[in-house]
Amino acid sequence: MPIPFPFDFRNPDYTQVFEWRMERLQRIRQNPGTLPAMKAFYRDNPAQFIIDWGMTVDPRNVERGLPARIPFLLFPKQEEWVQWFVEHWRTSKPGITEKTRDMGMSWLTVGMAASLCLFNRGIIAGFGSRKEEYVDKIGSPKSLFDKARNFIGLLPEEFRGGWNPKAHAPHMRILFPENDSAMTGEAGDGIGRGDRTSFYIVDESAFLERPYLVDASLSATTNCRQDISTPNGMANSFAERRHSGKVDVFTFHWRDDPRKDDAWYKKQCEELDPVTVAQEIDINYSASVEGVLIPSAWVQAAIDAHIHLGIQPTGQRMGALDVADEGKDTNAFSSRHGFLLEDIEEWSGKGDDIFGTVQKAFSICDQRRLEMYRFDSDGLGAGARGDARVINEQRKERRERQITATPYRGSGSPANPEEEAVQGEYGQKGRLNKDFFANAKAQGWWRLRTLFRNTYRAVEKGMPYKADEIISISSTLVLKNKLIVELSQPTYSVNGVGKIVVDKKPDGTKSPNLADSVMIAYAPMEVTSMDIWDLLARGKYGS
Repeated sequence: MPIPFPFDFRNPDYTQVFEWRMERLQRIRQNPGTLPAMKAFYRDNPAQFIIDWGMTVDPRNVERGLPARIPFLLFPKQEEWVQWFVEHWRTSKPGITEKTRDMGMSWLTVGMAASLCLFNRGIIAGFGSRKEEYVDKIGSPKSLFDKARNFIGLLPEEFRGGWNPKAHAPHMRILFPENDSAMTGEAGDGIGRGDRTSFYIVDESAFLERPYLVDASLSATTNCRQDISTPNGMANSFAERRHSGKVDVFTFHWRDDPRKDDAWYKKQCEELDPVTVAQEIDINYSASVEGVLIPSAWVQAAIDAHIHLGIQPTGQRMGALDVADEGKDTNAFSSRHGFLLEDIEEWSGKGDDIFGTVQKAFSICDQRRLEMYRFDSDGLGAGARGDARVINEQRKERRERQITATPYRGSGSPANPEEEAVQGEYGQKGRLNKDFFANAKAQGWWRLRTLFRNTYRAVEKGMPYKADEIISISSTLVLKNKLIVELSQPTYSVNGVGKIVVDKKPDGTKSPNLADSVMIAYAPMEVTSMDIWDLLARGKYGS
């Protein structure tokens, strides 16, 4: 535990923190021989150094009756990010951090960089942004280096390493005399044209005016480029690299911040326009794209919707498997209990075959006591049914329960083609499924859209609903925030013959594997006689 007592981030009381720090500082000053060991520890644990001694400055605290200068206590996701960043620096790997606005990332980046420079020899930490005033402007609270000077200057003298603001903090540079390390700043098209750096942080990378010039410069400057930004649509280098699948991505969603809750989100929705909310709060790259299938506000309303509505899930427990594309994507498996999405996970298909993927799916079904699962039978998933049959035969011999594996073919015809399509959209009353949807995939995604729309209306508008016609996403999902982003990625359009077509990868985005598995889990499907036989046969064997 970072600090030896509970701390409420929403209603902070810093008295105990200051007392805790002062007691430790007095012990250090009474026994200065402990300092070398502490510095050695902080060299490998910058997050703990920030928690133990870091300070931030926020003038907005004064209006809340709090001091403007407060201890920098990291919440768990911030600690995780620092560890993630350091690992990428030590292994010379680039990274991308996509984030909600107002997550404290500016303070976190400069605090982390300053901590590394204070305790490691010869580090050169580069910082760049689209305007010079965002990197360094003396006295400007929004500039990165003004934050850095405050962070270093507010540390106990024992940890500043002889740092002096007048001698060691010239414009666009911060020097660390004890370790010959430095933080350097650049702006605009000049980003990356300076000396080589240990790592380089590009702030609000999605908003650079000429990002491809920056890309070329930084390629020769550092082996560890780290881009940090809120989304700004898809037409920029940041979005292209984020969705390329070639760069590791860290997602900093507002739900990761213990200071923010649903009331905070509702206030943002009231004060900001929908596109800004979707883009800068919900991390939706398609916010300004025409034809977003499931608006991010609908997805947010579904988080723990069953708790908000006071209802319990009933019905079948089942799963859905989206098979990875030759290792480039990830396999994804979601599990639901009636309307409730209970869990979701992903794993790489690289170095494995489809049989191994199906074995993993069976294992998940056993762990979660699922009765059956669906799988994407297009492309590489085509052979999964045969593998499932083999595994069930092996389980039969061991007298283990059978698990029904049902193929879902998104490229096929819509289910129940002669039934009337969803009402209330485009005035299509009376049109049949076969006339409204281009294929089963469009029908499946449209069904998911309808469930989220119904949920939003029930939760946010208080409109009547049927429990079997909503969807609730458990807030306990480990991959919840990634899923939230993916669910609002697909777009839809109407083709030349008036049918709905869904594009799940608009503007070159990466395939939303988590969201695909959820779509498959909730998609309309006709029950075949073979499925019924499988379900009946399961009762003959095992538990």
